Amino acid sequence: MNPPLCTVLLVDDEPYLLLTLETLLRDEFHVLTATSADEAEKLFERQPIHIVLTDQRMPRRSGVQLLEWVRQHSPRTIRLLMTGFSELDDAISAINRGQVYHYLHKPWRAEELLQVMHNAAETYLLRQKQDELLEQLQTLNSKLELLVEERTRELQQANALLEQRNRELERLALTDPLTGLLNRRAIEDLIDFELRRQARFPGPLAIGYVDLDHFKQINTRFTHGGGDEALRQIACLLNQTIRQVDSVARIGGEEFLILARETPFDGAAILAERIRLAVQQHRISSPLGDIRVTVSLGFAVTEGPTERQPLMHLAAQALAQAKQSGRNRAVIRSLQAATVGV
Repeated sequence: MNPPLCTVLLVDDEPYLLLTLETLLRDEFHVLTATSADEAEKLFERQPIHIVLTDQRMPRRSGVQLLEWVRQHSPRTIRLLMTGFSELDDAISAINRGQVYHYLHKPWRAEELLQVMHNAAETYLLRQKQDELLEQLQTLNSKLELLVEERTRELQQANALLEQRNRELERLALTDPLTGLLNRRAIEDLIDFELRRQARFPGPLAIGYVDLDHFKQINTRFTHGGGDEALRQIACLLNQTIRQVDSVARIGGEEFLILARETPFDGAAILAERIRLAVQQHRISSPLGDIRVTVSLGFAVTEGPTERQPLMHLAAQALAQAKQSGRNRAVIRSLQAATVGV
């Protein structure tokens, strides 16, 4: 007999989003819906709910306020929050206070949502298993020492698996699965943090796009397996080439993004050339022969307070110029200085 479906409550004041979520989840979960926090609380009073997924921005009471109520009245319910980027600080604050198990950025992707829901369901079942084991342990006495040891081992295994799932959720939220680097969301959060810090403590900051040249030709000649291996090795090479205080992420396809802290214009030019040479000299082995790769780089440098979008736009323009002028080169731009090509 198959285990019973986990009951999921979806809360959003936009009916079409509720319908989309319900359609996506109903084959694997018992789905309930509510359009407000008040309506959701009434459903909690009628039956057990294993997982609640709520939007942050709702009339009268926010998603975080609803989840705080759930934590008090149904502490075993797994609490998930959907939030737009502008509400990220509220979501992080809620997580830090222990109110929210995981959060999803809007707009979400179907595969990401399903993965988070699967892990949340597994976590709930593991906690349920843990509770059952604890109850059994409380009923045993000294005459059942062997049975106590056996159940304790099961509890340890359940706790280890629960910790593994939590680590996996964190990894999925912050890293690129192919290369193990940070993903776009994580690097953009870091850039925003550094720009806020720079506003208080002025200093140089550089970000740079790194794009593999003619990557489609690599996929065609060496198959997608060779292309994936090239991406993995270039990711490793970038990690080795940047400083420990810097950060690198894969932000999609063959494109990477570097955050270079306390890096002025000249330092960005040196870093870009070091990366370019390291990649050009690197050889990637594959069953179809050695793969030779070059990269084009576009860096943007700021010496004073600014926003992320203008800085990233300037770096993207620098990358476009590097490609248009022949590839396998770097262009450095500054918000306060003229363009320089390397």
